[in-house]
Amino acid sequence: VSLQMMKHAWDNYKRYAWGLNELKPISKQGHSSNLFGNIQGATIVDALDTLYIMEMKEEFKEAKEWVEKNLDFNVNAEISVFEVNIRFVGGLLSAYYLSGEEVFRKKAVELGEKLLPAFNTPTGIPWALLNIKSGIGRNWPWASGGSSILAEFGTLHLEFVHLSHLSGNPVFAEKVMNIRKVLNRLDKPEGLYPNYLNPSSGQWGQHHVSIGGLGDSFYEYLLKAWLMSDKTDEEGKKMYYDAVQAIETHLIRKSSGGLTYIAEWKGGLLEHKMGHLTCFAGGMFALGADGAPNDKTGHHIELGAEIARTCHESYDRTSMKLGPEAFRFDGGVEAIATRQNEKYYILRPEVIETYMYMWRLTHDPKYRQWGWEAVEALEKHCRVDGGYSGIRDVYNNHESHDDVQQSFFLSETLKYLYLLFSEDDLLPFEHWIFNTEAHPLPVLHKDDGNTEENQK
Repeated sequence: VSLQMMKHAWDNYKRYAWGLNELKPISKQGHSSNLFGNIQGATIVDALDTLYIMEMKEEFKEAKEWVEKNLDFNVNAEISVFEVNIRFVGGLLSAYYLSGEEVFRKKAVELGEKLLPAFNTPTGIPWALLNIKSGIGRNWPWASGGSSILAEFGTLHLEFVHLSHLSGNPVFAEKVMNIRKVLNRLDKPEGLYPNYLNPSSGQWGQHHVSIGGLGDSFYEYLLKAWLMSDKTDEEGKKMYYDAVQAIETHLIRKSSGGLTYIAEWKGGLLEHKMGHLTCFAGGMFALGADGAPNDKTGHHIELGAEIARTCHESYDRTSMKLGPEAFRFDGGVEAIATRQNEKYYILRPEVIETYMYMWRLTHDPKYRQWGWEAVEALEKHCRVDGGYSGIRDVYNNHESHDDVQQSFFLSETLKYLYLLFSEDDLLPFEHWIFNTEAHPLPVLHKDDGNTEENQK
């Protein structure tokens, strides 16, 4: 089924928005996101590996030809370093490792080089935004006191290590190792990492902590850096398990109805709200269970299962059986969005991602059942003539579509669904690590300078 869904999403993108970043499935035209500046083709690059894994050979070939002829990084515009890294660099790397086609390696390294000026700051903590023509960077104007964002500069590690591996140029890995150095020498409030860090002073901005947006993938990349290094990156490992310890102590709470959730921390005060993005953490805890210190493996799996259940409840308690952007645990509500601007669903993958990890690590059939419920809801409410659209209010009985088919729907949501219903030997966890955009990267085995040859 996810194969037919992919075909519907891809064919309509091709028909109405080919070469543009994303598709507007209702108005049947292209959608341009300012995250990518003037770089085009986000959906193509993001979907390459999904097409390959689903054996959509014809479509993969067309996509590859587009990349060869049209993927151009010499654009005079500001891009989000984080988004371009996870979608474009990650997508190209993954396409290269899966297919062995040289064009993807070449483009990935070329783009990596274009991102390097973002690190030209007093601390080496990169800017959020970069003009890739002029090399001038800056931060989001709304971010606390000119700060860079933890989830953005903390989500470069996997891709940059692979860029060094594929180019023979150590500078990429050095840049991301330096970020860790800065973080390690800073005092962490209660062992937690605030979401904001000033790249000039090297000091924290506001003491806000979140495992959702602004924080999320930083933690994921600590664990995955250790796993991707064939468990040799001891620093990444220690940082991850220490962080989980602090998260458990200060952020993880149980509602009166018995649902475990991860709250947000604002300078010592908890906000009892959890974002859809935070739902990825169930899969993360389970993935990290195996390496957990002092007999905590079962506990981490249990934690993953509890988060998966809470996130499933957030879906189940809506009319559309699709989860809201954020949901709360206060004033008598549990796992329900109480604010209009949190009731939307934009085809996000995090809940399905957690089901996929939980399924692979426990084989409890309920995760496939929950995934199937999500498929039915997507087909019923998000599928339109021209593709798939997000929804403005999941509690309403009448669809109000947002008219965007996000590139991550093809990259992540549909890939994780496909993997949830596939055998475990498709992209097995001992050989592949998924970046935060669901792009698989091979584990770099220590005995082996030439990983890509062994992974085909």
